Amino acid sequence: MERARWQWRPGDGGDPAALAQEFLAAHGLALDDLARPVRQDHQGVCGATLYISAAAGALLAGRGAGPATPAPALPEAAVVVYDHTSTAHGRPDHRPPSHWWLGAWTESWTPRQHADAVRAVRAAIGRGDVYQVNLVGHAAARYSGDPLPALARLGALPGARYGGVLTGDGWAIGCASPETLVEVTAGRMITRPIKGTRPATAAGRAALLASAKERAEHVMIVDLQRNDLARLARTGTVTVDELFAVRRWCDLWQAESTVSAAVAEGLGLADLLRAVCPGGSVTGAPKLAAVDHIAALEPVGRGASMGALGWVAPGRVDLGLTIRTAAVDAEHLHVWAGGGITWGSDPDAEVAEAAAKSAPVRATLGAGP
Repeated sequence: MERARWQWRPGDGGDPAALAQEFLAAHGLALDDLARPVRQDHQGVCGATLYISAAAGALLAGRGAGPATPAPALPEAAVVVYDHTSTAHGRPDHRPPSHWWLGAWTESWTPRQHADAVRAVRAAIGRGDVYQVNLVGHAAARYSGDPLPALARLGALPGARYGGVLTGDGWAIGCASPETLVEVTAGRMITRPIKGTRPATAAGRAALLASAKERAEHVMIVDLQRNDLARLARTGTVTVDELFAVRRWCDLWQAESTVSAAVAEGLGLADLLRAVCPGGSVTGAPKLAAVDHIAALEPVGRGASMGALGWVAPGRVDLGLTIRTAAVDAEHLHVWAGGGITWGSDPDAEVAEAAAKSAPVRATLGAGP
């Protein structure tokens, strides 16, 4: 049962990470020292949903929010605190499925514009400005009917480790993300960066494992994530537990690594968010330079995508990176997809990869009730 809610937009002022931590503490979730064991209170608050957008993450990193969001009804950060309850969440709903219609998708950029942005990143790499930049495109479609069942279907997609729906007044977010931005349990931090994509066939798996370009792109982000965790960890505890493991999400193979570290004493939620947001696998390397190129090249803001969404509880944080994510406002459904650009990137192939990542999300949203 929802107990309390906090939402933030840049016009509200303040530091969203600090404000989120303060709000949680005021409602029984003190997350000021994630290295310290905390006993669960089974009579009070059970936990909270936490959402931080990519734009809020950029601000936490000391950069601008980037292009205007195409979904301004959404907040840039939100916390929803829940109570324990022993009662059911309501009786089964036996009403017939509501009407659902989803119109044609309108892209924020054309394939040519997307390819030109890839070329611009390659030129920046050639100048030595960056090593990798993640480029993301957006599309929107008008709808009629109740969008929540469509958003909820995303959570059932194969590989959706962070599947769920967060709703607010006039907006909602649906997530099917396979990627862990950061998890903290029992004093240990874990991040699971994903980089490298191929069709989920035997040939696609072999091609992913054999690709020097994909492995180089992946290792760059693993190194970046190691550095992010090292800022927060006890000295000498950062380890790469698994490197370039191939996992399946829908009809795609993707390469995933696992990086972990022991939490330094006194690390609070706000400091954790400042260090890991925005996520390295959806920005690039070096991270701050990549964020600047993203702001210059992407036609619209990232909205609900490429941020953080997950669960916090006493002594625990588990946030997914909002890839494979959709959002809805009063008139439109919004989706985002992209990929990491390196010197070895082919512009047309990058456009095709983004479309392949978006296709299962669009198909699921467009399916009947």
